[in-house]
Amino acid sequence: MFGSMIRYFSTKPKSKMKPVELKTSPEQTQTTTRVIFDILKEHGPLTVGDTWERVKEVGLRGLTSKRHMKIVMRWMRGRQKIRLICNHVGPHKQFL
Repeated sequence: MFGSMIRYFSTKPKSKMKPVELKTSPEQTQTTTRVIFDILKEHGPLTVGDTWERVKEVGLRGLTSKRHMKIVMRWMRGRQKIRLICNHVGPHKQFL
């Protein structure tokens, strides 16, 4: 009991995530976010995988990978340009 209490108080709390800072130029960021926003607006709520498929169809050069797109979408969420919705049916979260 005493040992578990020491372990509980000795752990540090989880640090908050820093705000996302994109390292691309403002013009490239604007075109990338505009394309992602238009895709989400046109096709409704999409998962990250579906959004990535649509971006590949469009042929956007600003995004190098799916991971880069996720970072841009997290930045857009911080700027309140898109919302993350979860309907608790299955493991998929969707962006709107």
